[in-house]
Amino acid sequence: MITLTIEDRDGRREPVEIPEGISLSLMEVLKASDHNILATCGGMALCATCHVQVVEGPEQYFHPSDLELDLLDTLPDAGPDSPWPAS
Repeated sequence: MITLTIEDRDGRREPVEIPEGISLSLMEVLKASDHNILATCGGMALCATCHVQVVEGPEQYFHPSDLELDLLDTLPDAGPDSPWPAS
């Protein structure tokens, strides 16, 4: 089981458990866990409304695609803690 701590924009923190080997994106997991995350394009890596920031690990579980990295290059607020959108 993978446990992530999600902090929303209001500073509220909540753990989310994800079974290893699940075939859902982080955005899909967050939406299924009733987190209010935008995803205007439905996870197609077109709009970055699901952009998340990773404050600390587990980096080994999430690997951005080339498409996601290209999209992040277009965002003015993407920084070193923004290695990928949630999709």
